[in-house]
Formats: sequence, structure tokens, C-alpha cells
Amino acid sequence: MNYGRLEVKIKRVCQRKRARDHLKAYLTPARKRGGAVCSPLCNSNRRISSIMAESRAVEYCSDSEDLFGDYDSILGDSSVLAKLDDAEQNERLRGVEQQPGDEDVLSDSILDGLGDEPFEDLPASQLQFQEEVQEKAKRSRLQDRDKTSTPFRGLANGEGPPRRPAGARRSVADQLKRTMLGNAAAPSAVSRTAMLKEAVVSEEINVAMQAMETVSADMPDLGPFFGLPSKVKELMFKLRGIQSLYDWQQTCLNLDCVQQRKNLIYSLPTSGGKTLVAEILILRELLCRRKDCLFILPYISLVQEKVRGLASFGLELDFMVEEYAGSKGRFPPVKRRNKTSLYIATIEKAHSLVNSLIESSRLDNLGLVVVDELHMLGDGSRGAIIEMTLAKVQYVSKTTQIIGMSATLGNIKDLQTFLRAENYTNNFRPVQLKEFVKLHDTIYEVDPKEENCFRFSRLLNFKYSSTMQKIDPDHIIALVTEVIPAHSCLLFCPTKKNCENVAAMICKYLKEDFLRHREEEKGVLLRELRDSGNGSLCPVLKVTVPYGVAYHHSGLTSEERKLVEEAYSSGVLCLLTCTSTLAAGINLPARRVILRSPYIATDFLKRSQYKQMVGRAGRAGIDSVGESILILQEKDRNMAKTLVCAPMESCYSNLMHDDGKGLLSLVLSLIGLNITSSVEQLQDFLQGTLLFVQWQQLCVGRSLLEAVQQCVDVLKEKELITIDSHSQSLRVTKLGKATYKASVDLTYAEVLYKDLSKGLESLLLNSYLHLVYLVTPYDLIDQCKPDWMIFFRQFTLLSVAEQKMSAAVGVPESFVARKAAGQTVKKGVNLAAVRRMYLALVLFSLLKETDVWSVSERFQLSRGFVQTLLGSASAFCSCVLHFAEELEEFWPFRALLAELTRRLSYCVKAELIPLMEVAGVLESRAKQLYAAGYKTLTHMANADPAALCTAIQNLYRKQANQIVASAKMLVNEKAAALQEEVDELLAPPSDLPQL
Repeated sequence: MNYGRLEVKIKRVCQRKRARDHLKAYLTPARKRGGAVCSPLCNSNRRISSIMAESRAVEYCSDSEDLFGDYDSILGDSSVLAKLDDAEQNERLRGVEQQPGDEDVLSDSILDGLGDEPFEDLPASQLQFQEEVQEKAKRSRLQDRDKTSTPFRGLANGEGPPRRPAGARRSVADQLKRTMLGNAAAPSAVSRTAMLKEAVVSEEINVAMQAMETVSADMPDLGPFFGLPSKVKELMFKLRGIQSLYDWQQTCLNLDCVQQRKNLIYSLPTSGGKTLVAEILILRELLCRRKDCLFILPYISLVQEKVRGLASFGLELDFMVEEYAGSKGRFPPVKRRNKTSLYIATIEKAHSLVNSLIESSRLDNLGLVVVDELHMLGDGSRGAIIEMTLAKVQYVSKTTQIIGMSATLGNIKDLQTFLRAENYTNNFRPVQLKEFVKLHDTIYEVDPKEENCFRFSRLLNFKYSSTMQKIDPDHIIALVTEVIPAHSCLLFCPTKKNCENVAAMICKYLKEDFLRHREEEKGVLLRELRDSGNGSLCPVLKVTVPYGVAYHHSGLTSEERKLVEEAYSSGVLCLLTCTSTLAAGINLPARRVILRSPYIATDFLKRSQYKQMVGRAGRAGIDSVGESILILQEKDRNMAKTLVCAPMESCYSNLMHDDGKGLLSLVLSLIGLNITSSVEQLQDFLQGTLLFVQWQQLCVGRSLLEAVQQCVDVLKEKELITIDSHSQSLRVTKLGKATYKASVDLTYAEVLYKDLSKGLESLLLNSYLHLVYLVTPYDLIDQCKPDWMIFFRQFTLLSVAEQKMSAAVGVPESFVARKAAGQTVKKGVNLAAVRRMYLALVLFSLLKETDVWSVSERFQLSRGFVQTLLGSASAFCSCVLHFAEELEEFWPFRALLAELTRRLSYCVKAELIPLMEVAGVLESRAKQLYAAGYKTLTHMANADPAALCTAIQNLYRKQANQIVASAKMLVNEKAAALQEEVDELLAPPSDLPQL
């Protein structure tokens, strides 16, 4: 497709009249070109690119020499002159007499006649001219006949305009020409360059709209940059540094199925540039079709990164970017009349968002759903949620397009059948990847064509002392020092502890030259790490960072991880020892990727995990080649052959995972949303799921009807649904509605209801402890193993009222004291309640102190786990709030939990909360901003990025731009929400009684 090549040229033209035939093309309606109107069938079959491929550059005159000639429309539409000439002839035939000196009477009468007949298909400039001339014509009757309404530039020496012979009449066509010429020559406050730029953008949009009508009403607009105005291309270069697209990206964007808005799954290796294609399609939907979009990402960190990255596009192109992650997100979203919205959401929040849109009958406003990491359909309970979300979108809305980005899968056809989608696959990588394995001291290259899958490459050339050989038997130091510090390296380790140990071990044997490499910047990084910990610094990082080495895993706080990632991206750090979670999260490429072992903890790597990790090798635009090295032991050799050479794994539905919990949740929400109300309708819906596509493989010897009936029976037993005795239709109970609307796990719905009911009986209001206990996540209880001495010590610090509250939920002081003393406790105590109280004490301490480091040390927990607990608690608190809102008996919790959700979401001093609402601003940065005088969201939104960089130490310009853009977007979002409320309040009701 060639519509990305429309050019605009400014050139002078001579006084000779210009031929305009080449400009008629598709800008002039068919009936005015003299051609037949193309049939819908013809339109649908025509390649879109042909419209733009044959058109020449649009030309604009740069002076006033000959603007008109015999064809008086820049776009090649002569409708105005033709109508004026016809009207003039009619007036002559009707015998309108004109006296000498009354030269404008005939023109006025013609314009009066034309005033009753609307001009169809006129460009905006001609319509504006028509209105102005009609107004002038009316005024001219009241003015002196010697005056003329035509602008005329003053001549030298005060001479007036030359007189025409008596009785001569000026035609209306001449008036039009002279008026437009005079107006074009008149001085303007706006520069000609600015006017031309505005004309170019307007013309591109007009081309897009008219060409779209020619091709198909459902197809995105055409334009110079893959259906978008050239401003988008300029922003891509300005904000991303992207000047051109890869060939595969252009091919993918030009696919027939994309142009026809069919669903699409496209698969490429890691780092192939998949996301950019999705973003272009999102922008087309937002700007051209004026529909909202949903972008689903697997992790909160990725959502926040994408919100920061697209906020600037939203500000420049006038659409909203809204974050749905953790406790953030409004259900249903604000209904905007004049702006479109891009919802960027985690998997769980996306499902809740789709449910709210279905319930409010607004799903048709959602034009596009993009799913990153679509292969996560096969990933346990989260995969089940993705499947539920997409199945509902397909069933309820027939106009919403679904785009999935996926790793290469062995059964991609199953996913195509489920989504009724086309598939595009390409093996493109911007940098060539070479895969190796290391066995003993020999490096082998992976070659599937070889009989043993491995081909000898080289021997390691690194002299090890006997001591080093004992400490580093896998030759890790030799492998990393071949590339660092000149290039970057990622070293994946099987456990978190192994990451820290390996980083420390490597630094013991690195030369002092490493200390001098970017020494000053590493000193800055250490100061920032210390500031993020309120004066505390990890002892391992304190030793490794001066050598350009750090570890990266979930045991770090989010601020530490962000600082380490930024330092690695900028080259301050040259080696990261990390767990597999880094490969699944933010994109941090390296010249060399080393896999310390083919295991994650005690589980052997899956093919997809291996590919994801080695896919980080090779930095586009920096490296010409990337390489991965898998370190093997002899016992793993045969399994490793399967790992590196076997075909990709398959992806299977997880609705039946964990005893069919996903299917139960789906059935409950379908009944609650009134999508289905009978067993037959449930069956019909389920035939559109991935589970049904794979039913013969996953549910051998069992029918779909049996599975549906079993779900209905279980939900009825749990009192989440009822069956109407008359119509036999399925109805959701109040408890069932609260469960699906709050996205509460069915396993915990009944327990949560009982806990909240019991809590109301003796709710402790002079402390947060009771509320914190009620919102401590159930799914983290099993991960908690209390230190009984710490538990007892913290318990004794509680007030009398708080200790009574603990006893009321089943954790008396006597039990904790006996466990701390090492005594056995014969009396039965609910251990789940005990562990939950221990976690509640951790959260309670955080709320009082807001210092993750001190709390983690006091409870002997990793600071990463403490922060994970805090994030999970804030998200679950939001769920409990929605649960309470649906049940009248829990009305006291509504106001209490709303404030607690806010406190848990940020867990900082109150004055920092407005700043931390901005995507990408964490506690240490918020403190810096507050100290520099930026104390509110409005301050941030109106800040100058250059001034921010000066005021805030070690803040790069790109980061400052993103922070300001995110703040502006958040302010716009809040202002728009308030404006919508005002408009709704002032609008007259549609059902107002009439006399």
C-alpha cells in the first residue's frame, strides 16, 4: 500500500492556465467527474492503496498570479462557477434589466436566487464564500451605488480603479475571482507558513474522510501515515526517534484483514517491534473512527510504562489515556462526549472494565481491543480471565476488533478459530540471534540441522586458578568479562538468592579498571538508591554497583528496580543478574544473555520461557548480532536438546483450571450481566470460547451440557444464583452480583461475606487495624510463616482495644504467647486467621510509618515482599469496596474503605499523594518534587520540563517530559469527568413529562 507517500509541494505557477485533470482523482465526487459511482462490491474489492498510489502531490500556489484560470477550485471542483453561470443565464432569460451604473443588481438577484438552493458537495472554503457574498449583496442595496463590495488594493498617487465602459456588466464569475484574489492578497495576522501547514493537515484529513467513504464505511480513514495525519509520524520521530517502519510492520499494517477490520493474531520473536504496529492501529481507531480502545498488558509495571509513553500522544492528538491497574480505574469509565479514550489495563482490570461497559450498554463504543502476550491464555487463572474477556467482547459486540500479539505457538490455529482471526507470522529480528550452550569448558552453537543439535564452536580461553575454579566451576566470570564493560550482559539465575550471590561473586574477581568506568554516574546511582530507602542501602548493591553490576528480582522495591533499570539502559550498569521475571517485563536488551541454569527454582524451563529470555539478546541500532549462552550440566544434556530444538509449545484453555473455577466465574458473570438466562443460552455462549475449540482434548468423555449444568448447580448451592419458579430463567442473587462486580474469587466470596458481617458487630473505629485485617488478601496467607517472637513483640505494642479486636477474630494473646515460648497449643485455633493477623500487623505498621525498609527489617521479611503485600492489599481493598457497595447491609464500609484504599495505594505522607498519582512518580521522586516547590498535581501539569531538570537532581529531559505529560493528562481526565457531571446535571431529562 502506498498511501503513506502523499506529498505536499509549494510552487509558483505562470499566468498560463493550468490543466487540472490530474487533480480530480478521488477528491471530486464521481458524479462530477463524469464517471459512474462505484458499487459497494467494487468498493470492497478495491485495494485502498490504489487510491493514493496514482495521485500526484497536491499543489498550492505561492503567489497571486493565476489562482483560477478556467477551473476555479484548488481541489478540482467547478460546481460554484457552473451554478453561478446557470443562474446568470436564467436571470437574463427572465429579462432582468440593468441600468448603467447598477452593475451589481443582476449579481445580487442571482445570488438571491441561489440562496434558496443549497450548494451540495461544496468545499468549506466555497460555502464560506457563498455566505459572505450573500451578506455583502444584501448590504450593497442599502449603500451608495458608487461603492463596490469587492476588495481592491489602493493604487499609487491616489488613483481610483479604472472605469469600465458604460453599460458594461461584471459577471458573477468575475466577482468571485476578484473577491478571492483580493482576499488572498489581503494582509493576515497568521503567517503564510502556518496557514500552509494548517492547510496541509486539513487537506490530509479531508482526503482520509472522502477516500474512506469511497472504499467502505467500516474501514479506517486513509492518510499519509498508515491512515493517520502526518503529525503522527512527526510525533513518532520526536517522542520515539522512529523515522521508518520495518518491512514486516508495513506489510502487517497493509494486510487486507487489517483494512477490513477483521480480527488478527500476529506472532514474532521477542524485540521484533510488535507493539508499534498495535499502537498505530490504536491511533487509527481513536482518531479516524472516533472509537475508544482497550490495551491489555500482563503487569502493572508495563501498564504504567505504557501510560507514561502514550500520554504525550494523547495531549498532542486530543484523546484521553486512562490507567487501569492496581486500585486505579473507574467502573464504568467516564462517558465522554467529545473525546475518545485509550484504556490501558492489566488482565484483571480489563475484565472488570469490559463487564462495566456491557452492564451500561456501552461496549459498542469500544472499537478495538489489543492483547499483548496473547499466549498467556494458557497461563492458569490469568489465562482464564483473558479468555472470559475476549469471549464476552466477541459475543456482545459485533463491531469491536480484536488484535492479539503472541509468541510463536504450536497450535495457533486453535486461537484463530476462537477469535475468528487471521494470522500473520514472521521470523524477523532487528538483530541476528546466535544461540549457544556451554558444557564443561566448551561452547557449542545450537543447530537443529545437526544430529546432536549442537555444533562445536570454541573452547573458553580464560585462565582460572584452583581457588577460582572451586568458586566458579561454571566459568561465569569468563563468560561475562568477554563482553563487559564495553557491552551489556544479562545473567538469568534460577532463584532470587542466587542472583545476589552470583553478583557478589563476580565482583570479587573483577579488575579495578571496572571501578573507574563511569565512576561518577555510579556514585550518583548509589546516592539515589540510598535516598529511595530513606537512608538505607542494600549491602549487596553497595558492593556491586561500583563495578557496574547489580541484581534485579522481586525482592527489590519498585523504586530500586526502576533505578537499576534506568542505569542499565543508560550504560551505567553493564551486568544484571536477574530472575526470569525480567524477561517477561520491561524490555532491557543485552549484547549477551547467559542462562545460569536450565531451571526456574526446581522446575525445568519451558520452551516459551527459554525463548523469552534469549530473545533479550541483541540491541537494535547498537549491536549487529546478539548471542545467548545456556550453561549445562551433563545430566541435563538430553533435556536441553529438546528445550532448544523442539517446536513451540501449545496453548490450552484454562477455564477448567483449578476444578473449573474459571468456568464457574464466567457462568456467574454471564447471568449477572443478563447476557444469558438459561442453560441453553449458556451453551450457545460457551461455543464461542477456546475451551469449546479444544473440548475434545481437555474434557474427554464429558459433554458441554453436563459441564454447564454442574456449574449452575454449584452456583445455586453457594446461593449466588436462583432459578425463577415460573419462567425457569436463571437470576443472580445480591451476593452473586457483589461477587462478580467486585471480581472476588469464588473461593473467598462466602468467607469475605462472613468476615464483613462479623466485623460489623464490633467494628473498631479508633484504629485502622480492624479494617486492615478485613482487606488483607486471602491468597497471600499461605505464603506467610510467622516468626512467633516477632509476632508476640508486635502484639504487646497494640492497645487494649486492638488486642480485644484480635481476640474477636480468633487470635488471642494467650495463643501468640505460648507459640512464642515454644509451647504446644492443644486448643484448636484457625491458623489462617493467625497468619492473616500477622500480615495485617505488617500493613498496620506500614500505614503508621510509611517506611518499607524499617518495617521489613522489623518483621524479617524481604522489602520486595512487603511492597508486594502492600500492592495486593490496596487492590483487594478496592475489590472489597465494590463488594460492599452492592450489599446494603455493608453501607458503613463504603466511606471507610474508600479512604483506606487511597492510603494503601500510596502509603506515603498525605502531602505526597497528589504527586504520586502521576504515572512513574514514586516516593523518592515525589519528595524531590515537593521539596522543589511542586506540591500539587496542577503544579506538575504546568511545570516546564527544562525547569524540572534543573530543580531535580539526576532527572533526564525525557523523564521530565513524560512526568509533565502524565500530569497534564491526569488533570485533563479529572476536569473532563467533572465537566461531564456538570453537563449531565444541566441537561434536561429525556423522560420529562409533557403537557
